[in-house]
Amino acid sequence: MSDIVNGAIEKLNEKMAGSEFAGTAKFDILGEGAVFVDAEGARASDEEAEVTMSADAETFVSILAGETDPTSAFMTGKLTVDGDMGVAMQIAQALS
Repeated sequence: MSDIVNGAIEKLNEKMAGSEFAGTAKFDILGEGAVFVDAEGARASDEEAEVTMSADAETFVSILAGETDPTSAFMTGKLTVDGDMGVAMQIAQALS
């Protein structure tokens, strides 16, 4: 597992602590691996999810650091979303 995936798991678990996210989401970090998020937290996994968000490592790290707005990344094509947009919006709120 890559350092980027490990760092993403740690950061996502910090940000999701205490949230009421009840869906399933997968972050596909291109060239690095996948992170699955559900009510239990984040873990390295390529499981099926209600929504899959894909971005390169630089964009993903920037989003988690709060340097890049996820909506802006989506609108400029740096972040793609496949699946339930409602779940994508829920996780975006949980991460902010």
